[in-house]
Amino acid sequence: MDFFRLTEERIRKAYEDGEFENLPGFGKPLELEDLSHIPPEMRMAYKMMKNSGMMEEQQVRTEIEYLEDLIKGAHSDIEEARLTQRLNEKQLRLQQIIQKKKKETNSAVLKDYQNKMMKRFE
Repeated sequence: MDFFRLTEERIRKAYEDGEFENLPGFGKPLELEDLSHIPPEMRMAYKMMKNSGMMEEQQVRTEIEYLEDLIKGAHSDIEEARLTQRLNEKQLRLQQIIQKKKKETNSAVLKDYQNKMMKRFE
């Protein structure tokens, strides 16, 4: 029996036995992400970057650049102060994202994995 058939059989049996009924979202439609604006050959890379948090970081960086441009063209001190406050909030959010990444990448498990991968390439 091939792997595909065995897998299908086990999934079918588990479904019939009701093992999936306690899963969150059971019986509800899946929330599919619309990736139609991303070229098909780049969708996997996009998903990987998004899952790793890189998309949020890039979005915040883009917003920071946009706010900096708006501040340069501000027509009043009040508008400049409001935009500067928003800029400071975005910069703080960027720092939080970067700090979170540093904490996640400093794990012993990741270091061990990196060492094993480096040994494979030697």
